[in-house]
Amino acid sequence: MLVLLTIASLLLQHAPNVGLVSYEEAVRCAGLTQAASELEGGESAEGRRLYDAALFWSLAAMQAATAAGKPSRAAEADQTRARIEAVRRLNADASEARAALQRCRQKTPDLN
Repeated sequence: MLVLLTIASLLLQHAPNVGLVSYEEAVRCAGLTQAASELEGGESAEGRRLYDAALFWSLAAMQAATAAGKPSRAAEADQTRARIEAVRRLNADASEARAALQRCRQKTPDLN
């Protein structure tokens, strides 16, 4: 866990588009990017970018949870709920879900 938090810290330091985000926003973006990554699959270039975004936001959410004193199990459960809800919204082709996903992706640093 310490290694993941260190990686998240380094990623956030080099993520100029992210700025300060709340725990709630990080969880929301983690859920959306995880859901989109699952729906897209990892074989395409878009799928790999979504996977990278999901990894970034998951780590960011865990770091925010740690900073807020939230137990890791609770933070993981929050991300799971956010992902499940995002899958439902994206499968319904909800325009607000797609717009929220786009906003999260715009804040995601290039991990390549």
